[in-house]
Amino acid sequence: MNHEEKIISDEEFSRLFDEKSEEISEQLEQEILIAMIGDINAGKSSTINKLMGEPVAEVGAKPGETVEIKKYIYKENIVFVDTPGLDDIVREHSDETHKFYKEADIILFFLNAAGTVLSETELASLKKISKVNKEIVLVLNKIDAADDIPNLVKYVQDHTNYAYPVTPIASRTGENMDMLQDEILKVLEVKKKDVLMGKNMKNKSATANRWILAAGGSAAAIGASPIPGSDFVPLTGLQVGLMLRLSTLYGKPISKDNARELIIATVVGNIGKTIFRQIVKFVPGAGMVAGASVAGAMTIALGHAVKYAHENNIDLNADSLKPIYEMFLKKEKKKKKID
Repeated sequence: MNHEEKIISDEEFSRLFDEKSEEISEQLEQEILIAMIGDINAGKSSTINKLMGEPVAEVGAKPGETVEIKKYIYKENIVFVDTPGLDDIVREHSDETHKFYKEADIILFFLNAAGTVLSETELASLKKISKVNKEIVLVLNKIDAADDIPNLVKYVQDHTNYAYPVTPIASRTGENMDMLQDEILKVLEVKKKDVLMGKNMKNKSATANRWILAAGGSAAAIGASPIPGSDFVPLTGLQVGLMLRLSTLYGKPISKDNARELIIATVVGNIGKTIFRQIVKFVPGAGMVAGASVAGAMTIALGHAVKYAHENNIDLNADSLKPIYEMFLKKEKKKKKID
């Protein structure tokens, strides 16, 4: 190794691993509150069940303070609250309903694509709710029973000033549930609660792909903008964090020693002998478009290799992961036209 290259100790890698592990542990201990509003037959229960892959709304119901409000507690710290429209409840119950809207991490506002989409009453309720919480996703359900969905979506967008994402789904068939899942995770990611939600959702593959692509984008930014200094470790931290998130997602814990071994065998194996090399040395062309492409491709390939191993029940070790990583890296390089 060139003596001019600055390195970071094993203790630094250990600190990185512990830091990322702690971040995930904190996420898993938090509570997620999702409030839902919509007509009785808007498909709220079936949507929950499709998202989580279990009959949550059938077996987890707990009565609220009123007969109109229902709480579905899933695995203790994910709570779905089914609330009536603000104009449909008596005055003495409105405070409790407002409380759920205000405290919710996200509000799913259900519209019926096969009915009167965004009625005056629904629009009035939406405006009232947005005054206390703007983390709203409009769920246009039952698209399997309606025609011209693009125009319906545009109608809703036009009449809500494009202020909220509109997700057209069919909870009965499962159509576009991955789109709704993605919108929910976008909101929860900002609140640092997406690991807990993703871990419990049915479509783990879609969640994994989301995390992998995001990590690839962040890695590309690091590769394009190197920061000089002997303690430069953001790319390593990013890759360790991605492995930990994916392992948590699939319920397959990874040890510190194993994580280090995997990165050395895959990412570092293609560019040098040590994981601790300064980024401007360890990514060819760092600080340039080429460096960004290489950093992004390596991180995406690592993520997809770990995901593939988990989904195919392959033991996560250096010998098994390296050829899988190289396969995905070749694909990424071809896609990005990297030599």
